[in-house]
Amino acid sequence: MGMRFKRESVDMRRIILIVLCLLGIAGSASAYQISLSCPESVQVGLPLNCSVDSNLPAGTTFDVVFYQSVYIAAPVSRLSFVIRENHATMYQSFDTKGLPGGQYKVEVRFSGSEEGKLSSDSVTLQVPELIDRSGEIAITSPLSQTFPEALRIEGSVTKLGNKGVEIEVRGRDGVVFGPQYISTRIDFRSGAGVFTQRVVVTQPGTYDVYFKDADGFIGVKTFNVLASVSKVPASVPATALPFTDHSTTVSLLLPTTNQSPLSVFSIMAALLITGLLSVTINKRH
Repeated sequence: MGMRFKRESVDMRRIILIVLCLLGIAGSASAYQISLSCPESVQVGLPLNCSVDSNLPAGTTFDVVFYQSVYIAAPVSRLSFVIRENHATMYQSFDTKGLPGGQYKVEVRFSGSEEGKLSSDSVTLQVPELIDRSGEIAITSPLSQTFPEALRIEGSVTKLGNKGVEIEVRGRDGVVFGPQYISTRIDFRSGAGVFTQRVVVTQPGTYDVYFKDADGFIGVKTFNVLASVSKVPASVPATALPFTDHSTTVSLLLPTTNQSPLSVFSIMAALLITGLLSVTINKRH
């Protein structure tokens, strides 16, 4: 009885060992991991920089999707990735310029069955917050300007006083001014910091002005510089003049060889004779 019990115990241990080994093999086969990392918050206008690390097999593809809301699937941007042989960290920056403040979602999405092979400690979802301070900036100069007026940057920052503000101007070819602190003048009625700055630009295009203060990034304001319109004098339409055949006109004024003009004396004589005849006729009647 005792020997039989020992034998059954040994068999049970063997079964348990085999099961554990099988579970270990299965676990190692599915122990793929992926880790998505994004900052907890970022100012609107600055890029949202995320990274992805994974030990998934080389050639595995997946998407990183940036959603405008946590609960409503409204994708702002999507980018596809492929796992490389060296499993190097992958980076992605999402543009936040013009987006409203609030909570957003960044998620790793697979098109195949790879998600089911991930370990439980994988991170495929991040919920960053976009902080919008752009409403603190009020621009009073025109956002659309032409040469040689451009580029005038004038306005105020809420409750900034005379602490100054840092600006950086970027065009299509990169930075054209700053980053540089410019002075501000306090508006005693509101406490705002009023600024004015002239930046020399050499070509038309779109220019983004980035604002920062002691508390960090504030926001971006975009100016559109247009090419100068040169004034072209209005063209005077040519007046059509009547065509005159001068040869014909001259020939009508000059006497021809077959015809000569009547003399003045001949005309006077004819008039005199006509008058005398009319008097004689009247007397007879």
